[in-house]
Amino acid sequence: MSKRSKKFLFIDGPPYPSAPVPHIGTIWNKVIKDCILRFERLNGYKVYDQPGYDTHGLPIEVAVEKQLGITKKQEIIDKIGVGKFVSLCKEFALKNASSMTQNFINIGVFMDWKNPYYTLDNKYISNSWALIKKAHEKGLLEKDVEVLHWCPRCETTLSDYEVSEYRELEDPSIYVKFKVKNEPNKYLVIWTTTPWTLPSNVFVMINKDYDYADVQVGNEVYVIAEKRVKDVMKESGIKEYKVLRVYKGSELLGVQYEHPLKDLVKAQASLDSYHVVVDAGEVVTLEEGTGLVHSAPGHGDVDFEIGKKLGMPVVMLVDDRGNFTEDAGKYKGKYVRDASAEIVEDLKNRKALLHASKIVHRYPVCWRCKSPLILRAIQQWFIRVTKLKTDLLKEIERVNWVPEWGKTRIGNMVKELRDWVISRQRFWGNPLPIWVCSKGHVTVVGSVDELRKIALNEVPEDLHKPWIDEVKVRCGQCGEEAIRVPDVADVWFDSGVAFFASLGDDWEKKWAELSPVDLVLEGHDQLRGWFFSLLRAGVILTGKAPYESVLVHGFMLDEQGREMHKSLGNYVEPSVVIEKYGRDVLRLWLLRNTTWEDAKFSWKSLELTKRDLQIAWNVYVFASMYMSLDNFDPQKYSFSDVRNALKSEDLWILSRFNRLLRDVKESMKNYKVHELANRVMQFIVEDVSRFYLRLVRSRAWVEGDDPSKIAMYYVLYYVLKNWAILASPVIPYTAEKIYRSFVVGGKLSVSTELLPEVDPTLINDELEKAFDLVREISEAGLNARAKAGVKLRWPLKHAYVFLKSRDDINTLSKVKEVLRTTLNVKNVEVMEIDSLHKFSRVVAEPNSGAIGKEFKQLTPKIVSYINENREVVAEDVLEKGSHRAIVDGIETELKISHVNIKEETAEGYAIARFDSGAIAISKELSKEEEEEGLVRDIIRRIQFMRKQLNLNVVDNIVVSIVPPEDKKAIIEKWKDYIKSETRAVEIVMDSAEGDLVNEWEIEEDKYVIGIKKT
Repeated sequence: MSKRSKKFLFIDGPPYPSAPVPHIGTIWNKVIKDCILRFERLNGYKVYDQPGYDTHGLPIEVAVEKQLGITKKQEIIDKIGVGKFVSLCKEFALKNASSMTQNFINIGVFMDWKNPYYTLDNKYISNSWALIKKAHEKGLLEKDVEVLHWCPRCETTLSDYEVSEYRELEDPSIYVKFKVKNEPNKYLVIWTTTPWTLPSNVFVMINKDYDYADVQVGNEVYVIAEKRVKDVMKESGIKEYKVLRVYKGSELLGVQYEHPLKDLVKAQASLDSYHVVVDAGEVVTLEEGTGLVHSAPGHGDVDFEIGKKLGMPVVMLVDDRGNFTEDAGKYKGKYVRDASAEIVEDLKNRKALLHASKIVHRYPVCWRCKSPLILRAIQQWFIRVTKLKTDLLKEIERVNWVPEWGKTRIGNMVKELRDWVISRQRFWGNPLPIWVCSKGHVTVVGSVDELRKIALNEVPEDLHKPWIDEVKVRCGQCGEEAIRVPDVADVWFDSGVAFFASLGDDWEKKWAELSPVDLVLEGHDQLRGWFFSLLRAGVILTGKAPYESVLVHGFMLDEQGREMHKSLGNYVEPSVVIEKYGRDVLRLWLLRNTTWEDAKFSWKSLELTKRDLQIAWNVYVFASMYMSLDNFDPQKYSFSDVRNALKSEDLWILSRFNRLLRDVKESMKNYKVHELANRVMQFIVEDVSRFYLRLVRSRAWVEGDDPSKIAMYYVLYYVLKNWAILASPVIPYTAEKIYRSFVVGGKLSVSTELLPEVDPTLINDELEKAFDLVREISEAGLNARAKAGVKLRWPLKHAYVFLKSRDDINTLSKVKEVLRTTLNVKNVEVMEIDSLHKFSRVVAEPNSGAIGKEFKQLTPKIVSYINENREVVAEDVLEKGSHRAIVDGIETELKISHVNIKEETAEGYAIARFDSGAIAISKELSKEEEEEGLVRDIIRRIQFMRKQLNLNVVDNIVVSIVPPEDKKAIIEKWKDYIKSETRAVEIVMDSAEGDLVNEWEIEEDKYVIGIKKT
């Protein structure tokens, strides 16, 4: 933390330390966070950057159970002991968290690693209790019975949002006959894929507005929804049947039936009077089944709610292990899913089974142990957050969601909100701070200090089970002894209170000073997870969302778009990537992905990223070498000192950088790190390396303190120093190395700098437009050279640029010299596209080839027509891309019907089009241009050989060369130029010797070149 006045409060979405090495997707998450925090520090904020770990819950319990070789919850109590088990869980969590920390530090995540928050910490637990107390004070905390998902392996309940994993499982698919009372041979037909719930059946649901049918099959009559008759008969293999009558479902209401297993199930003895048909409205659908739904309020949430309204009993015959209880009669002690087959057989023996088959369907499994879940009516502690739905939706609207669709997703989830099941029947968790006396009075404590004030015995330092269970308190209402409920809190409670529980001592005072949280960010799955948990906790505690902005990021996938898992063989360890490419390459690749979209891992993309980073590094190498060579000291100069020596390319790069700075600052207001990463790299690679340096390189070769060279150095230093600062959140290792080796009189670290201020006076829209046009024309020029087979390093005589707009011509006129340089031509002529007649005269000059001849052969009337209708003809030329006039018409009715310039075959010229016009380059090379092109090729080879010998820019060499006989005179003529370009003190002909000798082929001729360091 710094002494800066503006605060930036960040709360880390705590990763779960179930493994020592974080997934590469978790690395992406942490790198995004690090990039934003680094940027906000540079932006002048006092950043609160405490990392955290979510350390309680089932994943760690299951992992420790595997280590101990146990599979049952009771074994923890009987064989291990709860205290030892909890201690092992704590040890496991802290060990993995420590390992993960080292991985995060290694990738350059700069957070307060000396002071992370752990949800297992006693101070954190104590702080968290304030939320449950607040819920109790608001009348939101209740103990009640509801049907919830239950894991029989872990022996605990799960909330709806924890039921996120499904697997394809095979289950029975059966049609069962419930005999209608007092009507011989008439049956209600129901369909179920959970036969084990039939012993708990209480009533049958229909929709009274549907049409139902009595269907005769043999001597029996089946009641089925009319629209389902055909499908049920087909699936049951019944071909002979007759619909006796069709009637409204309302006629069925109150019809009584007999349970087919009543003699086998003890609990059914008292349920006979409840076995009736009831209306459930739209709950009953006709997409599958029979239109009559078997209902067991103890094992179905919808059944439970409807049964509750109708005063039906809740029959739940399954224990915590998923086994049938005593009241299940014949099925007592049997695991429910295993008992289904026996139940089907018993139905068959009682002739209550119409049809039995198998179905493979998506079935919910435990998110950690992967066991199939069951639904049970069980007593749990709830926080009635449904009472807060309006406040939650209002707060969602207030928050800044990036991207916007995050608001829609979480909003839709809250609209379907259910009450929060806060209790869990496990050991390793945050103990619920709820004590109940024998009279049922509830005492909730809001901190360990409060607990000490009312405790009847000593409060342990470790607030976990089993030690906290020993603490008794005095009931505030009756004065009797109260005992803590045995449950621990939902693990999402732990992370959901992080916004205040992580603040340590005096959290209330700190929260008052620091709130709200400026940013939270996680993957899009956390919209229904952590983001919602924080929102829910914030509204309970303070009435508001605890955060101002939420940033959502995507998932890490493989190249085929699959999630990366070791079991699929497509998982890549972050350390493998780092070893091969380095930290900053991985960071840069991760951050360039659009944040809220899924990222597809790609070795090729990493290779391309490495190349871009190398280009950036080479820019600094170039600048450092030449500035050192000339002893350039940036502290000696100010902008006013160099202003008059600045060229258009200098003003352009200054404009581009300040625009970059302005745009990036704007993007980062919404934490768009991908725009930051992409823009800074595009600037250094495209604007600086591939364009600006090409234009100014020769200025660095001028001897002495030339004003133009000094101005170029000043601009380059300004841009590169500030670029390193701006890029440091993305590539901190590279930026730090650049900063320390390149910046003169810098601070301790690039990370202690502040972002440079945008200078709006340096942003020049018109100049940038001109350079955009230059780059567009230059690209077209390269295309034209490619058609002509002429390399860019070969200078050409002429280039003719035709533009649609007079404004473009005026714009280009200001940077015509830059255009000439980028095109590598001696002369550039710029004209409007309707000046085709002028171009026709140019190409019609002697020795210009077929094009000129064709124009010469045009009749005077056609020439006159072209001159009089230049705009029309020129537009046709531009649209159709032609300069060979094909005239179709009669002298009395002259028309130009088609103009066809064939770019590839224009003799003497190569032509290419671009959005704003077209360019024609002369393919003719003069003797001098041919010589210059050859000499540049030789220089290029010598420079390459210098690199092979790892020579410094200041090292002098002797060049020896054996050229073709007819090229000796050319080399002799250009000897001084070659020496100046290669730092050669001497050029020796007809021999090739030195520290390195290479043979080269240049334009199909053989050259042997040797270089030696002097």
